[in-house]
Amino acid sequence: MKLYNPLITILLALNIASCGDSQHDKENYFSFDDNAMKPIYQATDKVDLTLLNTKNKTIDSVAYFVDEKKFSSVKGNGKFTLDLSGKKFGYQNLKALVYFEGDTVSTKTRIEVASGIVPKLLKYTIVNTYPHDINAFTEGFEFFRDTLIESTGQNGKSYIAKVDLISGKTIKKVDLEQQYFGEGITVINNKIYQLTWQSTIGFIYDVNTMKKIKSFKFDKPIEGWGMTNDGKNIYHSDGTEKIWTMDPETQKLVDFINVYTNDSKIKSINELEWVKGKIYGNIWQKDAIAIINPKTGAVDSVIDLTALKAKITNKNADVLNGIAYNKKTNTIFVTGKNWDKTFEIKVTE
Repeated sequence: MKLYNPLITILLALNIASCGDSQHDKENYFSFDDNAMKPIYQATDKVDLTLLNTKNKTIDSVAYFVDEKKFSSVKGNGKFTLDLSGKKFGYQNLKALVYFEGDTVSTKTRIEVASGIVPKLLKYTIVNTYPHDINAFTEGFEFFRDTLIESTGQNGKSYIAKVDLISGKTIKKVDLEQQYFGEGITVINNKIYQLTWQSTIGFIYDVNTMKKIKSFKFDKPIEGWGMTNDGKNIYHSDGTEKIWTMDPETQKLVDFINVYTNDSKIKSINELEWVKGKIYGNIWQKDAIAIINPKTGAVDSVIDLTALKAKITNKNADVLNGIAYNKKTNTIFVTGKNWDKTFEIKVTE
């Protein structure tokens, strides 16, 4: 004979009677129809959004948000058309706040937005070839007046230097402490700014004396890769598809762009150079330069420099990395990590 505890029976009965749909259940009432969405959109597209209503609930209205900013409200489960013009490339986080039967619940998804521009392949001719220090693991390359400023990487071997272009010899060099892996540099306001790879530390030097003025801490938990500037702002790559805008006075990262072609993101943007209003960027592990719109991140053009690698004598040379633009000659100087040559090239369509 089984014995029952009346109190347990009553408690169980009360629990069963009080059970309704939980908040988690309600969140499953509605969802974006991800199957109706493209894997990737272009910045010229418009996206029609409606919600799946699996429980046939009566929807009063839906408020749509993009990256937590409210964009529109529709009555019932009406269609919302999201115009992607002017939206930042990369992932756009979408949220729908659904008002139904005296209750409210939200559902989320995201879409990826690429550039609407198909990059052009540019041509180049070699104007001159100069010697380059075979021991230089090049990370940054930039002209200051008629002198090359170069930075190198690897722990215990990192430095910044003024380099004579014609001979390839070092004029003056400043070594980094052993714990730092040097990365990109740029010269602005008579100061050299330098990044380090994974230490989230940068340095500022007087461009004339090369004396260190100060160090600064990155205000984002990112890596340091390449640098350039437009005369007002510094641009800082971090090894992803992002290029950050830095205020040189405060060293704060104030904005970013995501670098995209018409159908994909371009990861591992490395050394940077500002050329006639565009950012020229090395792509790590690719002997190519992407020409990037600094306002949108769209890759307008690409320069394929794989043929230059065959002209390098050093068989242990690493990847192309180093872009320096000379305004006087309107030519670009490119080299690579442990390359024994620097090439002066002229780019044409």
